[in-house]
Amino acid sequence: MTDWQELDKQYYMQTIVRVPVTLVRGKGARVWDEKGKKYLDFVGGLAVNCLGHCHPVVTGAVKKQADTLMQTSLWYYTVPMLQLAELLVKNSCLDRVFIGNSGLEANEGAVKLARRYGKLKLNGAYEVITTMASFHGRSLALTAASGQPKMHEPFTPLPVGFINVANNDIAAIKAATTDKTCAVMLEPIQAEGGVNLPVEGFLKEVREWCDSKGILLILDEVQTGIGRLGTLFGYMQYGIEPDIMTLAKGLGGGMPIGALLAKEKAAVFTLGDHNSTFGGNPVTCAAAYATLKYVIDNNIPGNAKKVGEYFMGKLLDLKKKYPFITDVRGRGLLIAVQFNSEIAQQVVLDCLDKGLLVNKLMPNAIRFIPPLIIGNQEVDEAVGILDGVLAGISR
Repeated sequence: MTDWQELDKQYYMQTIVRVPVTLVRGKGARVWDEKGKKYLDFVGGLAVNCLGHCHPVVTGAVKKQADTLMQTSLWYYTVPMLQLAELLVKNSCLDRVFIGNSGLEANEGAVKLARRYGKLKLNGAYEVITTMASFHGRSLALTAASGQPKMHEPFTPLPVGFINVANNDIAAIKAATTDKTCAVMLEPIQAEGGVNLPVEGFLKEVREWCDSKGILLILDEVQTGIGRLGTLFGYMQYGIEPDIMTLAKGLGGGMPIGALLAKEKAAVFTLGDHNSTFGGNPVTCAAAYATLKYVIDNNIPGNAKKVGEYFMGKLLDLKKKYPFITDVRGRGLLIAVQFNSEIAQQVVLDCLDKGLLVNKLMPNAIRFIPPLIIGNQEVDEAVGILDGVLAGISR
């Protein structure tokens, strides 16, 4: 049998500490490795597989479109791209869409659009305010945008134009705003940075501040969008509307896609300002349209809310049982469990051994981002495994 992990060490750039398992098949909330061992997947392709692995609605759309038309470029109109754009606009507060290939590309487009807005409407303003612990992508520009100094240091000097301020601090945002500011860019809930929820009223205060200064509010919903928090988009829970919003991850149901959405006033790109060779690809757009329509028609966000509340309750029970759990936080099916020491990697590996995939969020925290179609039974199974792992650690 081929040693795939040894091939990785020999040929692949070593940029990530992988979990020692080679996955070869998936169905619903389950995956199998090359030896046939089955796992309950509560990582879900990093919040991508919102309908689980190989959902027939998604695979059917991919197969049909792949047999029909695979790639044309944005020089031509295609049906799946325009169907997806219409569905996104009709189910959000935004007016215009650009389809790209990833969350990174969507966020790059959002920053570029905000700078274009600043050039045209704000006397050349170009700075974007972001918050500490935010994560917006790993290009050079988005590394600078992400409020994580550990990401910055290896790649300095970074592109200018990004101001990182304290999270959940409206005063810090106000203090950082100058005549050079074109936008504030936030995640409704900071996902990669720790599953950090906004304090009461913070997002409304930011919205009001942006309005008062005539600057744009960008919401990075790459991870919080498409039902993850219990509503179709995260902003819907906070009584605000963004000027620009980015999506990816769950949008494609497993296929790589990203979307940049904007209100009419902010959609200031003109001919030649933006493009992407694979943007609007018919196959990925067909998958995304099928995914999004299924999510809407079957109230998948409602399931994420209901099951997420049940899951939180079970995890809070574990917190009472194990004093070394210091926090359980999240919303919908984006949940973190934090410990009082750096045991996250051990928890991940012990869960793996017992047939559960969980995500190491930080050295002292794990994250659950399972498919949104799971039920209480899968939650009970996952919590049972985690309980057994934590019991072993506590001994």
